[in-house]
Amino acid sequence: MNWKKFTLTVCALALMAGTTRSGLAQKETPPEGGTPKPFKLPPKQSFALPNGLGATLVPYGTLPKVTVSVVVRTGNLNEPADKIWLADLAGDLMKEGTPTRNAEQIAQEAARMGGAVNVNVGMDTTTISGDVLSEFGPDLIRLLADIIQNPQLPATELPRLKKEYARRLAIAKTQPGALAQERFRQLLYPNHPYGRIFPTEAMIESYTIEDAQKFYKENFGAARTHVYVSGRFEPAAVKKAINEAFARWARGPEPLINVPRPVARRVINMINRPGAAQSTLYLGLPVIDPSNKDYVPLLVTNTLLGGSFASRITSNIREQKGYTYSPNSQVSARYRDAYWVQIADVTTDVTGPSLKEIFYEIDRLRNEPPGEAELRGIKSYMAGFFVLQNSSRQGVINQLAFLNLHRLDDSYLTNYVQNVYAVTPQEVQRIAREYLQPDRMAIVIVGDQEKIAKDVSAFGDVTN
Repeated sequence: MNWKKFTLTVCALALMAGTTRSGLAQKETPPEGGTPKPFKLPPKQSFALPNGLGATLVPYGTLPKVTVSVVVRTGNLNEPADKIWLADLAGDLMKEGTPTRNAEQIAQEAARMGGAVNVNVGMDTTTISGDVLSEFGPDLIRLLADIIQNPQLPATELPRLKKEYARRLAIAKTQPGALAQERFRQLLYPNHPYGRIFPTEAMIESYTIEDAQKFYKENFGAARTHVYVSGRFEPAAVKKAINEAFARWARGPEPLINVPRPVARRVINMINRPGAAQSTLYLGLPVIDPSNKDYVPLLVTNTLLGGSFASRITSNIREQKGYTYSPNSQVSARYRDAYWVQIADVTTDVTGPSLKEIFYEIDRLRNEPPGEAELRGIKSYMAGFFVLQNSSRQGVINQLAFLNLHRLDDSYLTNYVQNVYAVTPQEVQRIAREYLQPDRMAIVIVGDQEKIAKDVSAFGDVTN
């Protein structure tokens, strides 16, 4: 049965019945939601092995499940400039087996435990993880340890993966959002791995199995690795499994520290798509990273300005003007780096007016503090979402990995809700003034240049 359809039908019938009984019923204001409780970090046990590997165990929840994530401080940051996606290639090859297990056996073994193994490569980290029934927690640790320490990296799988990467690249290059993001990152990080999003077809074709092997050898080791375990498990058995499975792994290199010096300047960069019915907008600039004391107030400011459905920019260009369906802004963070960006797909003939309204809302927040009631609603939304976001095994691990990457202590999490509620209207205005400076924002537009160039030129010189 389609339960979603059934539920909607029942609700509609109930509404009709209520209207029939009471005629034109008065619209009632729903009661205000309660104040979200502060986030309470579950008790945890952390320890380190002599080779530098760290581990954190967090008993959590009531379901008989356990999540294990092995997070390594390596990713796209560690790629040479001429080998973009090499970290992804190494990650995908790691799933293809070890000297004692092939890819099919790994999948079958994980399935027998009630789960699966995943490898995810990001800018700063690579994560090998799984979620299984509690009784198999130690077995999952041993399986993940084998995959990460003894990858076969088989040459036989290289042609298939290169073909898949070429297909993925071709698709991405047809997507205006992907093109806008790539150009935006290039403008902010012109000589840094954070500015390299896509390889060329020639790069992909040139990759050899030796490239993947070299990347693995130079970037994986115990000193860069932290094991997280969350859920229902026997602590002694899990700790024993981590010690036995990882104790003999070589220490390897220390984490690479390569903090960028992003560029912040007003530039309008156009990617021409003749005949496009919409323009994709990316505009923003570098801001403070999570280690800064103003970071949480910045998150509040972003949520009020463009980072939620109730935000000002969304209300303006979506609800009032109808220029776009789903605009959003965000603070995107990496190690000791972050940027603020507003994103929107707008109808071609309102590209210029959309930029005008976005900058109007930025200037309005810089010139006058928001009202108490408006800010209170934003803070309640953020606090509630934060607590909900962390109400899972993986959610807890994600937060602990965030702390570890950004070298923050537990108080960032335990005081987060309190710190959100402490932000004042005047502080939001100050944050907007200090960090959201329109004359330093890069603007990327993917659209029909012939139709929109004149309108957008009012915001600066247009380049390609």
